[in-house]
Amino acid sequence: MRIRPLEPQLVNQIAAGEVVERPASVLKELLENSLDAGARRIEVDIEDGGKRLIRVRDDGCGIHREDLALALSRHATSKIASLEDLEQVRSLGFRGEALPSIASVSRLRLQSRTAEADRGWQVEGDGRERTAEPQPVAHPPGTTVEVRDLFYNVPARRKFLRTENTEYKHLELVVQRIALSRPEVELRVRRQRKERYHLRPATDEQGRLERLRLLLGESFASELLAFDHAAAGLRLHGWIARPVFSRSQADMQFLFVNGRAVRDRLLAHALRQAYQDVLYHGRQPAFVLHLELDPSAVDVNAHPAKTEVRFRESRLVHDFLFRTVQQVLADERPAEGGDTAAATAAVAAGAPAPAPDYSRQASMALPVAEQIGHYRRLHGSGGTPLPASPVPPQTDAQPNAEEIPPLGFALAQLKGIYILAENARGLVLVDMHAAHERISYEHLKRSFSDHGIRSQPLLVPLALAVSRAEADEAERRREWFSALGFELDRLGPERLAVRQVPSLLADVDIEALVRDVLADLRSHGASRRIEEAANGLLATMACHGSVRANRRLSIGEMNALLRDMERTERSGQCNHGRPTWVQLDLQELDALFLRGR
Repeated sequence: MRIRPLEPQLVNQIAAGEVVERPASVLKELLENSLDAGARRIEVDIEDGGKRLIRVRDDGCGIHREDLALALSRHATSKIASLEDLEQVRSLGFRGEALPSIASVSRLRLQSRTAEADRGWQVEGDGRERTAEPQPVAHPPGTTVEVRDLFYNVPARRKFLRTENTEYKHLELVVQRIALSRPEVELRVRRQRKERYHLRPATDEQGRLERLRLLLGESFASELLAFDHAAAGLRLHGWIARPVFSRSQADMQFLFVNGRAVRDRLLAHALRQAYQDVLYHGRQPAFVLHLELDPSAVDVNAHPAKTEVRFRESRLVHDFLFRTVQQVLADERPAEGGDTAAATAAVAAGAPAPAPDYSRQASMALPVAEQIGHYRRLHGSGGTPLPASPVPPQTDAQPNAEEIPPLGFALAQLKGIYILAENARGLVLVDMHAAHERISYEHLKRSFSDHGIRSQPLLVPLALAVSRAEADEAERRREWFSALGFELDRLGPERLAVRQVPSLLADVDIEALVRDVLADLRSHGASRRIEEAANGLLATMACHGSVRANRRLSIGEMNALLRDMERTERSGQCNHGRPTWVQLDLQELDALFLRGR
């Protein structure tokens, strides 16, 4: 067969196969173009799941009349002009393929007007090679792109589209990602001419939280931890959900790199590791995270749909993401004056922390004041016992909320399993075994870290047959392995010998562990499998050493456990990811008994 050039229309349709997978792909490209044009207000109309119509109108900078035809030509763009621009892309789009690819498989109408022009202009495309001359049209400053009858001229592609509801769900996910990436942009979405979303500009923390509630639900927004951390030229900010809010699937994971929504194995691996110690088996974390770094340090040209990226220093990015999220989770402790979920959400939204409300019912003389006095006598402010002093009887007087610690003071034990405590907001229920298990586990980890890793030599060195690349990796990381208690020697091009292992891991499958670590190092540039294996054994020790169900504790022992929980990292979850305590506010208790109705 002879070699011949492809027809331009066929070239565009092949390109469309890479860029335009379904209606959601079209909407993504159009919305990104609007954002690149500086739009502050975007309107979207959708009919028949995007198969019949997708219309995007924005108030961006607009397109000059002379450039309208070029906008529907391949490899024509206003966003890059040189290789230097390509190596530090700051815009969402840059290839110049989206509009011509969409036009090659649909009936497309492009209308636009610049701010200085006295009228708008429009061009149309329907898969033909040539584009007609622009025609005048009434249009406000900005751009409207109307895409009708998607895949009308590619019947085979159209057959793969799903039902209207299924396609709309994919479109909705695109809207969510865009709305979360640019909260300052107003976004209005209509489906079958009925408004589904009207997201007003969010310019402060309270507005951004409100947008999260509208897009992802109240239950997600009420369990968020907000943070903003920068180091080594990297910045990570956004929200992660507490481990108690987890999902069976990864449907609430939104990650943006320099404002671009991405799916990245390296970053996903770092986040899974950060949650590894607090998440229930098989559950998925939820988060909305923004990673910012120098555009020249990330390659966004790794995939035609621009959803995958490559980092110049992948290990640095991985470790930064892992350590930042891990520390945010570790720092989560019971908040002063009440439960962490409500308090953190209120403070993040700009509201004052909720004050204790005892005005809704008459005094019941609960023994909180007596508990304060008892705790002072036992521990004092510095941890040393104080001499006993009489505590005046409390009848009508109410305790000072500032003197009540976050988890309050123990009232009783229920069925030998739960501790009941009163704090400034109401009732606290604690699973004493789960709480003590986390406390013991964190203590063992600190002790293991503080005293160093003790190693023991193997009586018979373990020989491993590996690939040449894995042997090279082990040789490069010899000191790293040594710091973790392993002694690895290279015996040949594809052969290793393990001569020494950490004492704590003497009974685990060393061969499988070393192979998994090498695989991680090759794939992600980092591995925590050794620490995780050690932590798994420490967790088992902590479980067996913790207080068991049906053990009776004194009031003093219960209060000591509560104070330890307030000081311990990750104390909100046990080692298996289950919650260790819950808060029942006075309002919730009142509702149970229909008080105030």
